[in-house]
Amino acid sequence: MSGLPEFTLAHPTTMAAAAALLAEGGRALGGGTDLLPNLRRGLEHPSRLVDLGHVAGLDAIESDGGALAIGAGVTLARLVDDARIAQALPALADAARSVAGPGHRSAATLGGNLCQDTRCVYYNQSAWWRASNGWCLKRAPGSGPMSRPAPRGGSSSPAEPDLLERSGAICHVAPQGQHCHAAFSGDVAPVLLAAGALVEVATPDGPRRMPLAQLYRDDGAAHLTLVPGEFVARVLLGAPVPGRRSAYRKARTRGAMDFPLAGVGVVLALRDGVLTELGVGISGTNSFPLALAGTEAFVGQRVDDTMLAALGKLVQKQVGPMRSTVTASNHRRQVAAVLAQRLVRELAGAA
Repeated sequence: MSGLPEFTLAHPTTMAAAAALLAEGGRALGGGTDLLPNLRRGLEHPSRLVDLGHVAGLDAIESDGGALAIGAGVTLARLVDDARIAQALPALADAARSVAGPGHRSAATLGGNLCQDTRCVYYNQSAWWRASNGWCLKRAPGSGPMSRPAPRGGSSSPAEPDLLERSGAICHVAPQGQHCHAAFSGDVAPVLLAAGALVEVATPDGPRRMPLAQLYRDDGAAHLTLVPGEFVARVLLGAPVPGRRSAYRKARTRGAMDFPLAGVGVVLALRDGVLTELGVGISGTNSFPLALAGTEAFVGQRVDDTMLAALGKLVQKQVGPMRSTVTASNHRRQVAAVLAQRLVRELAGAA
């Protein structure tokens, strides 16, 4: 990694001021655990960072009749320890606990984990490594800023500033296509998708709400639907359904401090052994966190081998892992299906 690039740092205290700065071309900064390593690798080089840590209300957790409004600035460590979250959606605490290490979780935020950049073994490398491999489509012309000042103290080599201004025209994962397949690897999104969460987005014209799934699109190079001037302000969870249970689990290369090869969140409820609700969210396999479609067909069924086999087929049909990690694509597809099956079986058994 090289030193950080030159940038100005703004500290707005209101959502309106933050939105105005972002509309002028600033880059939102939460805990920085995802963004700052990207800056040091030359993957991004904004001229202005907008620190959201001083914006009033972004670090609040509010409860109203069991419904929760969680500020995007709430750290993952607080999600792990908050009793209201443990009661309303324990899988959210599980997912937050699975992220990186304690030091990271004390700084990383809910909004940052929802909006973190997509990842690929051909992209998340140093500038010289990417240059030697012919760059990649994720930073093609028009997809993001392509120039930046030299790092503080000078560049690590005379050629580095030139390298950071260049970009590639192909996806090394799928060279014949024109689509970036970098994978979204956040941990909290699958749980929130399974729970049917809403997000409140701050904009220059005021807040707007939408289902969390609408925050994303299937494009590894531009996976967020936010436009300049917008940022996630809060996550909204409805009052818990009686008998609802939830869990999150992920497969990863290392036993700790690693991104998911496949991460699965499940939310379900049963009455007399019959499903009355089932939501499944999946991360690490697609360019966006996937809310599994078609789970309503399982409502009214018992959790048995037939039901679980059908669930596994549904997962394998909808996930689309590509060769963007060190693990084979088909392995990640099968792991996602098995994780979903195991979680549903375990939650049904616990109920």
